[in-house]
Amino acid sequence: MQTIEFKSKPKIIGSYSIVGPKEGKGPFGSFFDYVMKSDGFGEKTYEMAERKMFEQAVTGAIQNAGLHSGDIDLLLAGDLLNQIISSSFTARAYEFPYLGVFSACSTMAESLATGAILINAGHFHNVACATGSHFSTAERQFRFPLELGNQRVPTSQWTATAAGACVLSLEGEGPVVSMATFGKVIDYGITDVNNMGAAMAPSAADTIYTHLNETGRKPSDYDLILTGDLGKLGAEILIDLLEGRGVKLGPNYSDCGHCYYSRKQDTMCGASGCGVSASVLNSYIIKKLKAKKFKRILFVPTGALMSTTATQQGESIPGISHAIVLEAGGD
Repeated sequence: MQTIEFKSKPKIIGSYSIVGPKEGKGPFGSFFDYVMKSDGFGEKTYEMAERKMFEQAVTGAIQNAGLHSGDIDLLLAGDLLNQIISSSFTARAYEFPYLGVFSACSTMAESLATGAILINAGHFHNVACATGSHFSTAERQFRFPLELGNQRVPTSQWTATAAGACVLSLEGEGPVVSMATFGKVIDYGITDVNNMGAAMAPSAADTIYTHLNETGRKPSDYDLILTGDLGKLGAEILIDLLEGRGVKLGPNYSDCGHCYYSRKQDTMCGASGCGVSASVLNSYIIKKLKAKKFKRILFVPTGALMSTTATQQGESIPGISHAIVLEAGGD
């Protein structure tokens, strides 16, 4: 079994989202807590800007939970940069313990699932979970320096400048984390770094299929099934893969990356990056669950487990995807 049910029902009692100016102009703009005026965020480097963005997300989530930093027992966080420096450098600003996690763009789900396990087992009372990404830092690490002005191919996606954080607890009020399905690493041999959707879709399909099979549920049992950042092409591949296994996704399925930017923003297949699903979860999704507009959501962030070294050596791109069941709670 890859699926865990949390009997004690950990709750998300506080959340916060912060995005760049381009992201603030997209369809979710009105839901984000803070929109930066520039990608530089007043810092000397984009890496420092990403770090500042992380710190504001974590601090904002703690404050929105009605807590102080001294009330947090553990921070679970990760990002896309080498040695997850945005997360670990952010953690040095706080007094609480820290565990760095990495699951590429599915890191938000990994941190949530791990935090829920620790709280469900009674080891901690309040756990903060965070992740994010920055367009300028990711582009020069994984692809090309921005100064080159490389042409983007139709299958490419735009790495979002965004971060999201939340606080899990057994006390207080908020949406419930009721289940988690841990995914397998799946590799269909995709080697194109500009086609992340195709690389990640097989893992998303396997995780969703496994979750439905192990829980005995159908896609219609969810108000919304939301994948992470497959983008337009990846979402279409996911639908085809699941139909091949006898699972038909209906109009309650969507992908964060596909709908993160408007069509006129010219981002090809949509958005990618840790910050996509993290910022959507900690803004739009949490607010809709609190308002009881949604009662039950299957949240499935997706990640491409690649590195520049592996790519330059001709390695293919493995995918990973974890699923989290979020419920409105109460009656």
